[in-house]
Amino acid sequence: MIETIAGIAIPDTALVRDITDYIRERESDLLFDHSRRVFLFGALAGERRGLDVDLELLYAGAMFHDLGLTEAFAGSTLRFEVDGANAARDFLASRGVGADRAMTVWTGIALHTTPGVPEFMSPEVALVTAGVETDVLGIWYGELSEAQRDEVTAAHPRPDFKNRILAAFTDGNVRRPETTFGNVNADVLARFVPGYHREDFVDIILNSPWSE
Repeated sequence: MIETIAGIAIPDTALVRDITDYIRERESDLLFDHSRRVFLFGALAGERRGLDVDLELLYAGAMFHDLGLTEAFAGSTLRFEVDGANAARDFLASRGVGADRAMTVWTGIALHTTPGVPEFMSPEVALVTAGVETDVLGIWYGELSEAQRDEVTAAHPRPDFKNRILAAFTDGNVRRPETTFGNVNADVLARFVPGYHREDFVDIILNSPWSE
């Protein structure tokens, strides 16, 4: 049976069902509900923008985008975004998804904390970021109707979401602070981790081994 939330039909395919089961087993309620909202808000943004979107790929990108924050990747030295992107690509390949489609998903996940770039790429890449920007930052909040917001959050609630997602970002990055250089998570560690020293781009240039 097709599930429809705020007018968005969740694709009723074997791949989407497998993705849902896989992520549900590995993520907390916080991250699972957030990821589903990212898909729904991204799909709604695609409708508003008149984009032709592969909803299966958008779903994959949305659902895997924060997997790198989970305990399974606690020992990783990669950006958490890349951990999630790699996991999605491997998952899709194991289910016969072609390399080009899997790479689209990889790109959408890897770039979702890099503002100013994804919006110029394919819809499936751009809309993962649009969904994240809506749910985390509220950037596109005003473009949603009250009914749409209410229906999405009724299906996937966000109790104390602001504080809890910041805690998830902190916990997911505190062991690999060097990976936050140049992306938004440096702000998170600067706020919540005592003694964290943010790398400075200017200092890196001035202190490089080049003589001039």
